[in-house]
Amino acid sequence: MSDALLGTVPDDDPRRRLAAALRPVISLTVSASFDDDVLSAAAAAIEEVGRTLEAAAGPKRVRQQPNIRQHAQEFFPTSPIIGMASPIAPPVVVQVVDGDGGYREIRAEAWFDWPYEGPPACVHGGVIAETFDEILGAAIMVAGSPGMTGTLTVRYRKPTPLRTPLRIEARFLSREGRKIKAWAAIYHGDLLCAEAEGLFIQVNPSQFLAIAEGNVDGADPAVLEVTRAEAVREGAASDVQIIGPVPPPSEPPTT
Repeated sequence: MSDALLGTVPDDDPRRRLAAALRPVISLTVSASFDDDVLSAAAAAIEEVGRTLEAAAGPKRVRQQPNIRQHAQEFFPTSPIIGMASPIAPPVVVQVVDGDGGYREIRAEAWFDWPYEGPPACVHGGVIAETFDEILGAAIMVAGSPGMTGTLTVRYRKPTPLRTPLRIEARFLSREGRKIKAWAAIYHGDLLCAEAEGLFIQVNPSQFLAIAEGNVDGADPAVLEVTRAEAVREGAASDVQIIGPVPPPSEPPTT
């Protein structure tokens, strides 16, 4: 099944238009030479835009939950990798294809501009790892085995060039109980630049609920309610044990 059958990516969303307008500003800020007066004038204009947005801002917008019936580009609309509504995303352009192994897979195209530079004219290694984490997560979703990252092993084969068309492949490999394995690679033409193997862990709604309730002060209330409803539907109580060393909301963070 191709993404053509799963809906389209909206191209008239004002939030996406704003994100697209901000991307070249970010890129020019880190890459181009300017006179100080030009930079000062630009800073003043953007500060004014920030004040306007802050004055008009309503409650935190509801975070959209991934839906594999949507176009893959819509899985994480505000993510820092594929999010069309995120000004810090390149964004990586993704689609779903039918894989040889019977599972659907992810194919993507990337073009990393100056803000993602690590070594001279090369993509930062941390950005490559972040990209793999996201694309692998999408790959296991479309294969019907979503999960959270347990371990991510990245092998940097060749320097990944900046400001150059790149292609990415990602696929589900196997599943054993709650453990899900997946693989991905970044290519420049036919040259393998980097590859990654991910071990993901299936997390059921009650575990997500424990994590969300443990971070209730910063949680999106709407997402918390959706998570709670799903946990209740599967028979989980709202007082499930919190996974990991998450302090209760009343405790100040330790340093």
